[in-house]
Amino acid sequence: MERYQEIERSLITKYRKRIWRHFVNGVQEYRMIQEGDKIAVCISGGKDSMLLAKCMQELQRHGGEMNFELVFLCMNPGYNEINKQKILENAKILNIPITMFETDIFNRVVNIEDSPCYLCARMRRGYLYEKAKELGCNKIALGHHFDDVIETILMGMFYGAQMQTMMPRIKSTSHPGMELIRPLYYVKEADIISWRDKNNLEFIQCACRFTENSAKTNGENSKREEMKKLIAELRKKYENIDINILRSTENVNLNTLISYIQDGEIHHFLDNFKEE
Repeated sequence: MERYQEIERSLITKYRKRIWRHFVNGVQEYRMIQEGDKIAVCISGGKDSMLLAKCMQELQRHGGEMNFELVFLCMNPGYNEINKQKILENAKILNIPITMFETDIFNRVVNIEDSPCYLCARMRRGYLYEKAKELGCNKIALGHHFDDVIETILMGMFYGAQMQTMMPRIKSTSHPGMELIRPLYYVKEADIISWRDKNNLEFIQCACRFTENSAKTNGENSKREEMKKLIAELRKKYENIDINILRSTENVNLNTLISYIQDGEIHHFLDNFKEE
């Protein structure tokens, strides 16, 4: 048995309950894939996107009668040669037929001081949409996992004074006909790390210019690290605290909110409040 086959087998045996089942549940619950879809699975080179690629391959092979196509799309935003080769090496190990294309995003954002990671993320997504559409895809799939979702909810509350979440699927407003899906929505990061380590895999980290230069720090990443640590502490006391945080975004009682925003319009409870 080839190494990639052993890694694939681990997904539906050892990690069937912790990864595979959560992956399938997320895809099914949010109806992420439809008949005839052509999906660009976006590969950053990290553990999350590589796991996503393997899960999508398995789903295509063993997901039933639904027919859909996959393209494994890897954008090089300006990785150094070591990181670029590491991505190609891992793709070969995992039997992922990636399509890599070049951009100069890192060079364009490296000297920007105000929210460089936000700008970088927007630019990367735009390039991915454009390339995916060029290849005939109608969806892109990103490797955001359960912990990313929970951290985003808390960051919005603590630092943005707003209640929002990372949606499992989104229609693109800038690229008509395109949609973004997050198939690892229910998969926890700890299980991804366990899968990586048990299979003796080594992936690149962020690999951007900010992480290469330790003298620079990033506000958003440091805040996200704070959320990771906070959630880890809360999990020690309340086993299902993370699930409850997510479920709170599904059980919103609009009658008990001071105000909410829908389609850009603010609705305040006093709008329909009847005075005595």
